[in-house]
Amino acid sequence: MTRRARIGAALMAGAVLLPSGTAQAETLRDAIAMAYATNPTLAEARARQEALEERPEQARAQGRPTLSASANGGYDDLGYGNAGSADLRAAMPIWTGGRVSSSVRAASYDVAAGEQGLRDSEAAMLERVVAAYADLLFAQEAVEVARIGIGRLDRQVDEAQFRFDTGEATRTDVAQLEAQRSSVVANLADAEAALASARAGYRAVVGEEPEELAADVPPPALLPADLTSARSSAEEANPRLLERLRIADASEARIDRARAEGAPSVDLAGAYGRGLRESGGDFRGYDSAASVGVTLRIPLLTGGLVAAQVREAEASARADDYAVLAEARETIRSVDTAWAALEAAERREQASRTGLAAAQLALDGVRAEYEFGLRSTIDILLAEQSYRSAQLALARARSDVLIAQAALLRATGNLDRRAYLGDSRPFADARDSVNTSDPSVGG
Repeated sequence: MTRRARIGAALMAGAVLLPSGTAQAETLRDAIAMAYATNPTLAEARARQEALEERPEQARAQGRPTLSASANGGYDDLGYGNAGSADLRAAMPIWTGGRVSSSVRAASYDVAAGEQGLRDSEAAMLERVVAAYADLLFAQEAVEVARIGIGRLDRQVDEAQFRFDTGEATRTDVAQLEAQRSSVVANLADAEAALASARAGYRAVVGEEPEELAADVPPPALLPADLTSARSSAEEANPRLLERLRIADASEARIDRARAEGAPSVDLAGAYGRGLRESGGDFRGYDSAASVGVTLRIPLLTGGLVAAQVREAEASARADDYAVLAEARETIRSVDTAWAALEAAERREQASRTGLAAAQLALDGVRAEYEFGLRSTIDILLAEQSYRSAQLALARARSDVLIAQAALLRATGNLDRRAYLGDSRPFADARDSVNTSDPSVGG
């Protein structure tokens, strides 16, 4: 399938999803599982990592035997006429002065850095899924709050109109309720527009059209108990920090690679060949030729090239060391920020629950007192508005808690499938995955 066809298929898939109204992900766990299976950004990161994993093997190949065959033919006017030859050539590095081993070591650290980059890509994708879920959850609840509010106001308008008709209320009471209803209708229009935008964002990252989302989301696993443990976890598992550490290790290996360019090397080479020529319509073969030998190369003068390459590699290594320190500071900053945001969101959620209970009690009381003529229409409107605001505040606080939890998990290096899907398989630590030795490499 061509690239244009793939893009067209993706757009058509999105168009087919829109009118169907079907949904596969109703809980956050379902959304994350679907995103793992279908998210193209994560699939791209995995494919690039697979490509990167081939580099150590390419580096090892520089220290292994090679065999090549060649043949040629042609015509000359010096009396030989048509002539041709064929030969086989073999070569095997015996000693490379550390060129191969340092290249393998650098490439292996590059792979380890890529693994941490893949972890960070996964964490970024999961954070987007959680944010999309939280935004859509709030948008759905905002629409529902507005619709319920309109229904209540419709009943109150009818009741006020009946009282006005019987002389128990004034036209002002009816107008106040109608004005409040128009305001809530406008709020519903805004909420529905926000819902459509949230659904589009959800569909883009998850890959499926959502239905009503589950409001009760259990807290993810691996959340730190306190700020100290959060910092410790980040220092050990934050993928961006570990990626920087592996990049610094690769830079150290490239210093050795640059120095190796000034070291001697020894190669074993052999060749076997045979030639043919045409003379008077007959082909005559030359005697076969074979050779084998050892080649020693010693760089005596490079015009300062090797020294400059070493200095460049050393400066790059120093820069990567500073990048590690900068990332370590950024890691601690992100942990502290995420921890503070989560604490604030949790406090807001608790306060919003208390406020919603109080608003419900106040609304019930105002309604009862209104029936006995102890409250005015404006009191009803204020109580209704306070109740809707309390509902929205709690919905927003719940969404903020979900987002803050994901941010803290990402900062501590624990935002992966274990946190939400209960998968017990952790990512391999890059420090354990680096393999810089190969018995088949001769230095």
